[in-house]
Amino acid sequence: MSQERLINTFIELVKIDSESKNEGRFQQFLKERFAQLGLETIEDQSMEKTGLGANNLLCRLPGIVEAEPIFFSCHVDTVTPGVGISPIIKEDAIFSDGTTILGADDKAGIAIMIEVIERLKEQKLPHGVLEFVLSPGEEIGLVGANAFDVSQLESDIGFVLDNGGPVGSITVASPTLVGIETTIKGKTAHAGLEPEKGVSAITIAAKAISKMRLGRINSETTANIGSIHGGTATNIVADEVKVTAEARAISHSECESQVSHMIDQFSESANVLGGEARSVTDVKSVGYRLTDDHRTVRLATQAIMAVDRLVTYDVSGGGSDANVFNAKGKETANLSIGYEKIHTVNEYIPTKELETATNMVLHLVSTVIK
Repeated sequence: MSQERLINTFIELVKIDSESKNEGRFQQFLKERFAQLGLETIEDQSMEKTGLGANNLLCRLPGIVEAEPIFFSCHVDTVTPGVGISPIIKEDAIFSDGTTILGADDKAGIAIMIEVIERLKEQKLPHGVLEFVLSPGEEIGLVGANAFDVSQLESDIGFVLDNGGPVGSITVASPTLVGIETTIKGKTAHAGLEPEKGVSAITIAAKAISKMRLGRINSETTANIGSIHGGTATNIVADEVKVTAEARAISHSECESQVSHMIDQFSESANVLGGEARSVTDVKSVGYRLTDDHRTVRLATQAIMAVDRLVTYDVSGGGSDANVFNAKGKETANLSIGYEKIHTVNEYIPTKELETATNMVLHLVSTVIK
């Protein structure tokens, strides 16, 4: 019966639209739902700063026994196409109808949160203080979590329920991600009559990029040129180009080194060819690395083993709200909860994984009891 309720809750959640920047109606639904479950709900005013469709929500379940407080976190926004999701159950898994994403990223995590609270109450299971953070704008740069004031949390450690693949994976490392936007200035001239008088911003960009370390730099570092925009016509030497790029590395210092290398190439090529290059960087996430000695890793390992799954310790090339919490001093691990093929219309989650992930979280709750 509880598994059927879990599935029904998940289906109910994904039917409520919440694409990034349009999370308001869904966040209001969650605020009311968690309050109905008897949790204290605290809403910040972060949307005034973020421009998102919703604020962060912190929901707190009082403890009934002495235990270390822990928090769980999920994001409420989805990628596109995420409007009018129509979930379908087939072959013991839940899919969309193929015209949209499913939204298991990350509404599976939210459904798990709700079911855990239901079972704790129904079965009168012992637990300490449990906190649940619901953040908007994760899919567009961890925006909500970055604006969240972690001093509100009683917990020092937590778990983000937001990673794909079968239950069992613990993301123990995730990269620093830095975006780079470079504006290259050249000098316009007629390309047929007097090209010698011009300085091509496109040529500067091309020469700079040709000298960069890009792609897979090493096992923990990548870099990419994302877009190039500029120029007006074939008979005009382009005097301005904008280039967007990124660098990622588990090591924060290594990421900084890669970013400096890329910016230097733009500057050097511009200087040689008589132009100018100005770069602006945006640190979208700060990398973290957990080890076997970290409390979150030990607790998650015990909980995964308790549900008879193989534990894997994975290094991710992407970021999550766990990056933000770790950077703000809250030790946090990101856990796999079973969804597959995220950000595509082929996204799905096996119903068995939903149930197993729920049991894993229940074991996490019990393992911190003193």
